[in-house]
Amino acid sequence: NATCGKRLASIGLENTEANRQAYRTLLVTAPGLGQYVSGAILFEETLYQSTTDGKRMVDILNEQGIVPGIKVDKGLVLLPGSNNESWCQGLDGLASRSAAYYQQGARFAKWRTVVSIPNGPSALAVKEAAWGLARYAATSQDNGLVPIVEPEILLDGEHGIERTFEV
Repeated sequence: NATCGKRLASIGLENTEANRQAYRTLLVTAPGLGQYVSGAILFEETLYQSTTDGKRMVDILNEQGIVPGIKVDKGLVLLPGSNNESWCQGLDGLASRSAAYYQQGARFAKWRTVVSIPNGPSALAVKEAAWGLARYAATSQDNGLVPIVEPEILLDGEHGIERTFEV
């Protein structure tokens, strides 16, 4: 996974499954973690992964009172018919994936979509973001997962604070 790969690269390690597993083992087994963290958003690989000593990461989180969750969106792609705006993919197969994630121990899900100010947001981008987030939330609830809805508004650009507030 790219996020973990960046962290490993920053300390001179190759992005391999074994290194990702060791890194995540270090994180989830940190003494006292449950005193400060109440929930953890996991990537799919992590949800199904065990620590280096063979214990499921989800079980270790639960033992510390940390609720495991899962990132379910599949990333941003160009939104056709827009001003070079993006939308989030991943609704295809979400119901079956969500059911499997629940069985694996996830109890909440997170979906992030982006609305960009410099090129819009166009009515189409806002509609697609809202529709996608609503479909994701309903599908998550249907499968026992509490949805965390993350509409991210990118603030980059030359616009003023008034435009930011408006969006």
